[in-house]
Order: sequence, then C-alpha cells, then structure tokens
Amino acid sequence: MAEYNQLERIRLQKVAELRAQGIEPYPTRAERTHTSTEAIAALEEAERQTPPAEVKATLTGRIRAIRPMGKLTFAHIEDGAGKIQLFFRVNELGQERIDFFNKMYDLGDFIQASGVLMRTRTGEPTLLVRDFVMLAKAISPLPADKDVEQPDGTVKRYAALEDPELRARQRYADLAVNPHVRETFRKRAAIVKALRDFLDSHGFLEVETPILQPLYGGAAARPFITHHNELDQDMYLRISFELYLKRLLVGNLERVYEIGRDFRNEGISFKHNPEFTQLEFYAAYFDYLKVMELTEAMIGYVCDTVFGTRKFTFEKEPGTVYELDFSTPWRRLEMRQGILETSGIDIAEHPTAESLFRAIVTRHPDKKPDPHVTRGKLIDFLLGEFLEPTLIQPTFLYDYPRDISPLAKPKPGDPLTVERFEGYVAGFELCNAFTELNDPLDQEQRFLDMQKDFRDEEEEKHPLDEDYLRAMRYGMPPNGGFGMGIDRLTMLLTNKRSIREVLLFPALRKEE
Repeated sequence: MAEYNQLERIRLQKVAELRAQGIEPYPTRAERTHTSTEAIAALEEAERQTPPAEVKATLTGRIRAIRPMGKLTFAHIEDGAGKIQLFFRVNELGQERIDFFNKMYDLGDFIQASGVLMRTRTGEPTLLVRDFVMLAKAISPLPADKDVEQPDGTVKRYAALEDPELRARQRYADLAVNPHVRETFRKRAAIVKALRDFLDSHGFLEVETPILQPLYGGAAARPFITHHNELDQDMYLRISFELYLKRLLVGNLERVYEIGRDFRNEGISFKHNPEFTQLEFYAAYFDYLKVMELTEAMIGYVCDTVFGTRKFTFEKEPGTVYELDFSTPWRRLEMRQGILETSGIDIAEHPTAESLFRAIVTRHPDKKPDPHVTRGKLIDFLLGEFLEPTLIQPTFLYDYPRDISPLAKPKPGDPLTVERFEGYVAGFELCNAFTELNDPLDQEQRFLDMQKDFRDEEEEKHPLDEDYLRAMRYGMPPNGGFGMGIDRLTMLLTNKRSIREVLLFPALRKEE
C-alpha cells in the first residue's frame, strides 16, 4: 500500500469531497476542439477578419499555474502542444463556481475548459472560461518548476527534477515538467521516420524477424536466455537481426531492413543499454564501399530533414565540446594506418597473436592486454586504447581482422583481413558494415574456427548455425550489410551525453 504525505492526503480528501457532491474526479469522457497551438492560430485568424470573428473552443490540459484574484482567477494549462492561459471571471461563472475552482483544483490536475478565445490587456491569448470539468485529479504534486524570463526575452525553465537517476526512474514526471525532454523524444521519432523514408525511397523493404530465437547470432555478445513452455526449449532474445535478414536475400528479397530492439546481456555505460534500438539493412550486389556511400547519404538526409543542418555541437563530457560536421564525404581511414599513426605499431608486421602481444607490451609497457586472446582481439585493444579516441569527425575506419569478423568477406590477396568498416563519430562507434560472406563452405569453417579459438566463457564466441548454413547453400547473392544504433545517432544529433537521455525507460537497478 502507498504511504501518502500530508499534501497527498489533502488531495485525497478533495477526491472524496468531489464524489460526495456527485462529481466524478476521473470521468470516462473528455472533449476537445483545439490544442493550445490550434487555439492560438484560430484566434489569430479570427483577428484578421473585419470585424473579428468569435472563436469558441474547448481546451484540455494539465494545470501548471493558478492565480486567484478575488472575482477573477487566471490559470495556465499545458497540453502536448504547448501552454495557454485560462481566465475565470465572475461575470460568466458566478462567484460560487470560481470559489469551487480555487478550492478543489490543484497544480497538476487535468481540466476541460470551454469558452471564447480572447486577448488580455497584455496581449496574451486566453480562453475566457464559461464552463469547466475535472478530467483527472493529481494526487501527488509534480516537482515544482519555475519559468524565468532571460535578458534576451527568452524563457528558461528551472525544474526541481534535475537528478539524472530520478529523471530516468520517473520518466513520466520528467516529461511532465521538462518540455525539452519531450522535444528530444519527438526528435528521436522524427529521426526514425527519416531513416525509414530514405530506405523506402531506395527500394528497401521493411521486414520483421523473430525476437525470440532458438539460436542467437549475428554479433559478438552475451544473450539473454528465456524458456518457451509450450515448445519446452530454451530461447534467446536476439542480439542482432543479421542472420535472419540475410536468409531473406536467399529468398530473392534483394534489399531488406529492420528497425527494432536488440538485447545484449552486458554492461551499462554512457553508450550501452542492455536493450537498444538497431537499424540493420542488407542489399544484394552491394559491397562495403557502396554501403559507405549509402550511409553518408542516409545520415545526411536525416540531418537535413529533421534538423535542417549537417553541423552539430556535441558535448561528450563537461568541458569537452565537439563541432561535428556530417557533410559528405566522410573521412576514410584504413585501420592498419590509423593504428600505426596512433600507437606506433604496424599490425601487418605481426601475423600472430604472440608477436603482436610482445610488440604491444614492449612499446607500451603501461598497457596490459590479455595475453590469452586472439590476434583480432589484440588489434581491437589497440583500436580502443589509441585510435578510437582520435576519431572525432565522422570517419569510416575500414579493413578489420578476420578473426573478429566471422561474417565478412576477406580482402582479395589478404586472408587475415576482411572488408568491414565501422563509422566513428565523437570518439565512439556509430555503425558497422561488411561486404558480407556468401560462401557457405568458408562460413562453416569460420564458425568451426571460432569454436576452437575462443574460450567457452567468452562473449564473442559465435555459435554454429546449421540452418543459416543450409540457407547459404541454396545460394546467397553477393551483398553488403549495415547496422547502426538509433540511440547513439540520437545522442549525437540532440547533444545528449548519455544513452539514458534518449531512452524513455532505460535499464536501472531495482529501486530500494
């Protein structure tokens, strides 16, 4: 049972009083003719007529301010579109109704008000109220906030709900008191829509693949495990869409994409959440070079469509501000060259894990890589320690070690390297792409090699998927594939330092 504080008990008493008077504080029906912005637009249109036309309106929203003034009361309500003022006057309502409003209505309550639109002497668009109805009584007061006009005439809202943990845990309250948070999620939705529009216009088909899978694959990650009672078998929440989407290429769906949730049973950080939104696409007859070009165009389209610019400010941490430019072309940097420039180690001179490990600890004795991992993992270590932090402007880092890219085609003449790129911005990975492997015999051998090369407890160990190999044996066209986290893209374009800021309900520890 909830424990109520004194303010909440007072509001609960008002609920009882309303019902005792035959008034339901949570009625079943509501009516609205205009949103706040529609009402203001209708008033402005009426004012352009001669003589000005009368505009009747029924508005709904949450009460954000109440100012009783004897025979008058002013209030502001906020709906999903914005705010507008209500004007309660004794001439229209009588003193008893005004006293009833002042006594029974509180900040946070939802109200339905009907009347005529007008302007006050200060010019503020206002609804002169002729009738009003309670729509929902708020028992708990929202965190207090205050709008303060700045010297330049803009208004800044100072909200009491500023603690990041509390905001993430009570996102409903965060959204209610912080309009800029609502705007972030409107922008996120617009980003997803723009991605869909771009891919649809380029001949891609949006599809849906299983979230519950009998075998996980398509990425290097630890899965979540659940159990299907009817089938009496363990299932995995997908870590990637890849292997199912590429099955569709076998079925002659030449360009496919999916936007949806992936689940990885791993750590949480400013850029990681156990469930996240991913975009993946696969295109027959593409290679990773064509995917690079499509990626540049797609991100550019999102920037232009949603924000009207390709230049963004991103504050990665306090005091570290980057001016990012998503104009094309993006920088292209070979991984070998980038690692050589930042670490002084040429990975091409070290074809074995043992040789590369010795080179790292010799040149950088302060670094402590795991001596038991594969050569590819050591290259990944060099990438993270030395190169990744330098990749600020949008950059395609290309040509990766084969043993950490089990689904990519090798570079002609270089069996240790595959045609893979990752897109980096602001020092972290944004996207990942391949010239996809379509040789079923090579693919089977790579799965088998990974079973031998990786310890049982390693997350990167990729299970052998017999059904996927069977699909490949029917013939898979050459193709290019791509994956990108929607959350990270939204972080970059809306200047949010943490993935929590762009997830409505991020993963949190159990509340004590």
